[in-house]
Amino acid sequence: MITMNVATPLNDSLAALAAVIESRLPTRGGDPQSSYVARLLHKGPDAFLKKIGEEATEVVMAAKDADHGGDKAKIVYEVADLWFHSMIALAHYGLTPADVVAELDRRAGISGIEEKALRKVIARESEHQGGAS
Repeated sequence: MITMNVATPLNDSLAALAAVIESRLPTRGGDPQSSYVARLLHKGPDAFLKKIGEEATEVVMAAKDADHGGDKAKIVYEVADLWFHSMIALAHYGLTPADVVAELDRRAGISGIEEKALRKVIARESEHQGGAS
């Protein structure tokens, strides 16, 4: 697992929330009767992945509304829901917000166009190696 030693309020808040979410994992005794997070985790990936899709759509809708005079604060509210449900997925797969921040740090200073092109090259190489076996 990738970890970071950056102590900022943002990272502290994400780390604290991640710890609560991790405490709700079924392997840690999360009770689906008393915890929304434990309930989603107990239902399995289909449940929390569906929520991520719903929340992503709500972010898009809030942004579209803001483009037409809607409240921009609604975008923040919906992104918070998206991040929260994404953090449930991270916990399920044994990952943390620090892993995401480390990936963002890795990308810092790299053009988005270059980074996307590099991913395509890596994918092609991976497909070629898989086909060569």
